[in-house]
Amino acid sequence: MTGAVAYGAALRGAWPLDPAVTYLNHGGYGATPLAVLAAQQEWRDRIERNPTGFLSRELPALLRGAASEVASALGARGEDTVFVDNATSGINAVLRSLAFAPGDEIVVASLEYPAIRKAALHAAERSGARLVEAALPLPVRDAAALRAAIAARLGPRTRLVIIDHIASASALVWPVAELVKDVHAAGARILIDGAHAPGQVALDIPALGADWYVGNLHKWYFVPRGCGILWAAPDAQAGLHPLAISHGLGQGFDAEFDWTGTRDFTAALAAPAAIAFHQSLGGLRLMQRNAALARDAAARLAAAWRTETAGPAAMFAAMATVRLPLRGAASPERALRIMRWLGEAHRIEAVVSADSGALWIRIAAQAYNEPADYERLASAIAGSTLP
Repeated sequence: MTGAVAYGAALRGAWPLDPAVTYLNHGGYGATPLAVLAAQQEWRDRIERNPTGFLSRELPALLRGAASEVASALGARGEDTVFVDNATSGINAVLRSLAFAPGDEIVVASLEYPAIRKAALHAAERSGARLVEAALPLPVRDAAALRAAIAARLGPRTRLVIIDHIASASALVWPVAELVKDVHAAGARILIDGAHAPGQVALDIPALGADWYVGNLHKWYFVPRGCGILWAAPDAQAGLHPLAISHGLGQGFDAEFDWTGTRDFTAALAAPAAIAFHQSLGGLRLMQRNAALARDAAARLAAAWRTETAGPAAMFAAMATVRLPLRGAASPERALRIMRWLGEAHRIEAVVSADSGALWIRIAAQAYNEPADYERLASAIAGSTLP
C-alpha cells in the first residue's frame, strides 16, 4: 500500500473478516491480513516442493534471518531473540528453566493473564516456592498505583517478578521501564509478559532493562497464528531452555529454540512480511491512530452507559476496558454468557470479564475499525437487558 491510508471500513477488505461481524477483539487472537496469509502460503508451497532440502539445509539461515528482521523492529538483536509459539509457551520456558528453592517467592499481579498466573503457581508448587499476588482492583487510579502495588509485595525472598506490558482483560499499559528498576533494586529478576505489546505500542525491548521479554506477533503485528518471540538479555540466556529439548541442547540459546522438532515454521517465516504490511499501514502512525480511536470510544461508551473505564485514558493504547451497566451477578459465568449473547444475537465480538465486583468489556481498535463500530456496541448494551 502506498500514499495516505484510508482507515476504517474502507480497509476492511484487506482482511478475510466476515463483513457482517463487528469485530472489536483484535487483541484476542489477532486477525491476519490476506496479503500476509498469501506470503505464508508461498512458504508452505516452497517447503512442500522439497521438505528435506528446505528443513535440513535452508531453514536454519532463513529462520535466523526472520528473527533478525523481527528483532530489528523491536529495537533488539537477532541473536537475543527466538521464536516461540505464543507468549504463554515463552513464559513457561523461562519458568521451567529457573531453579527456585523452598521459600522463594514469585510475584505476579492480580491483573495478570490467568494462564500465566497458573504457570507461575505450577513452577512455585514444584519447588516449594510461593506465589505472591499483588492485588490491583479496578479501576486503577494511575501508573503510580501499579508500581506501589508491586513494591509492597517485594521482599528478601523475591526471586522473580512477572508483569504485563499491557494487561489482557483490563487493557492497562504498565510503566514497565520503571517497574524493571524497582524490581532490580530489590535484588530480583523480572520477566515481562508483552503478549499484547508488539505492534500495538512502539518498542525498544533492550532499553526496558528486563531480564526476559515475551511477546506475541500474531496479535498486533499481523503475523499468522501462532507466533511469538522470547527475548533474553545476554546475561540471562545461560540455562534457558525451550519446553521441548532437542538437537540444539548445548549449542546456545538460538540453536536450542530454533529447532525443537518438526513443526510448521511458516508463521515465523512470514513474520517479516507481516511487519512490512504493518509499516505499509503507517507503522507508528497506525499505532497512534488506533490508540486515539480506542480511548475516544471508551470515553463515549462510559458516558453512554454512565459507568467508568478501568483506568485513565493515558494508560490505554489500542485497547480499552469499560464497566458494563449491570444489575445482578458479576460472575465469570455471566461474563461468558454476555460475550456469547453479543456474538450470536448482535454479531459483535468483544471480551467481557469479571473483576472487582463488576463486569468489564474490552474493546480493541485496529486499522479496519471506525467509530460506528463502537456505536453499535453502545446501542446493543443500552437497548437490552443483559443475560
